[in-house]
Amino acid sequence: MTEQLSLDDVSLLLVWTAIAIYAIAFVAYAIDLARRSAQAADAQDAVVRERELVGARGETIAQVRASEDAAAASLSARGRDRARPLWARIGTSLTWLGFLFHLGATVTRGIAAERVPWSNMYEFAMTGTLLIVAVYLGVLFRYDLRFLGAFITGLVAVLMGGATLFHVDVSPLSDPLKSIWLVIHVFVASLATALFALAFALSVLQLLQARRERKAAAAEVGLRTGPGFLRLVPSADNLESLAYRFAIIGFIFWTFTLIAGSIWANDAWGRYWGFDTKEVWTFVIWVLYAGYIHARATRGWRGTRSAWLSIIGFTAVMFNFTIVNMFFKGLHVYSGLT
Repeated sequence: MTEQLSLDDVSLLLVWTAIAIYAIAFVAYAIDLARRSAQAADAQDAVVRERELVGARGETIAQVRASEDAAAASLSARGRDRARPLWARIGTSLTWLGFLFHLGATVTRGIAAERVPWSNMYEFAMTGTLLIVAVYLGVLFRYDLRFLGAFITGLVAVLMGGATLFHVDVSPLSDPLKSIWLVIHVFVASLATALFALAFALSVLQLLQARRERKAAAAEVGLRTGPGFLRLVPSADNLESLAYRFAIIGFIFWTFTLIAGSIWANDAWGRYWGFDTKEVWTFVIWVLYAGYIHARATRGWRGTRSAWLSIIGFTAVMFNFTIVNMFFKGLHVYSGLT
């Protein structure tokens, strides 16, 4: 007789299905970027040839930027469905489908465990990546961030694939985790991580776009330099502004995470702060993002320096989630690997 699959087995099967769908969505988004960047380049070349025919001395950077902005999709979400190219629609549809399988995997794991599914490293990764996709899809209703589609789906597929390496069977909660704060504290931390991930993605693109714009300004050859997909991306200033907005919202949630964690620590261990490894790194991340927000708002740290602060902050988040969980000992480390 064939052995019946457990709910945890079903959850893992749904996880792998979601990974496969995200990978296909990544390919669709990549094809969309490649095709539309080629079309944008052809349109710009046509404009240049037309101006050369009428004796123009060439384009200014502002003119090229204007032509690129016209060729690229508007950042506003109004009317985006009618103007969205085929491969972008396929990529977004597949992302929604992957999200549904991903959600099903998370819910099934929770039912199997009879608790919220974020008590160990594997479950936190599953829930955290789910929220990254959820925030991305939710933001699409307000802003047209399709140019992030390949980055987000690729990142989530890699993170979920890595998380399966740390898959552990369902196990009962340890005594300190049997608290309502598990639901509140960890979920808010996951949501903050999702927002920081979007800010990170935008900051990486900001650096690439800023480098492209600097090279164009120095060479006085317009903005047809660098990777072609950057023609479809907003200016470095606009990317920085968006990253800053996501970072601020994420910082608010992370501040609540720090406060809630202290309250939970007092309930569980009788002290608000004990310089535990996880506590220290949570505070380090808070300081990094506080410094990023403060430096940009009051010290004029814009451009490259601002982007690097955002990237360093998210690197610290990932270090806290991976290295600290796996290799550091402490009361807060619940990787489930030991």
